[in-house]
Amino acid sequence: MNASVTWQQGLSFTGKADSGYEVPLGAEPEVGGASDGFEPIELMAVSLAGCTAMDVISILTKKKQKVTGFEVKVKTERATEFPKVFTHAVITYLVTGHEVDEVALVRSIELSATKYCPAQAMLAKVFPIELVYELYEDEGSGKKRLAKKGEYKLPDVIAKM
Repeated sequence: MNASVTWQQGLSFTGKADSGYEVPLGAEPEVGGASDGFEPIELMAVSLAGCTAMDVISILTKKKQKVTGFEVKVKTERATEFPKVFTHAVITYLVTGHEVDEVALVRSIELSATKYCPAQAMLAKVFPIELVYELYEDEGSGKKRLAKKGEYKLPDVIAKM
């Protein structure tokens, strides 16, 4: 895989990878930027969310689960000193559907965490990542009801790799 950034002006860049898509990169005004794009560290969190989201929804679909809504949120904590790396993250899977099986959801999260998601596999070697889920029953007309809430704990062997 190849990636590049091309300077536009100030602290503004355009990022591009093999796919050909482009993404604007920028920085906050406090450091001389114009807030005109993603901060590079933000893309790491988006990458983590996107990687595991694609795994989980793909597995749930293969398991014939009736998912009507799906969102993955990543909340990170960062060190206070430079280089202000991530020190902890919580990934929350918000799944809405019709009688979605909690066991199928947990297995999907497990497979993403332990087998398929390279972003999670890399980052979990550097800082702890918690995996939590909220499973909602779709009641129609935009209404949903929280049915289950839980956490998937990585096996100690994987968590320490």
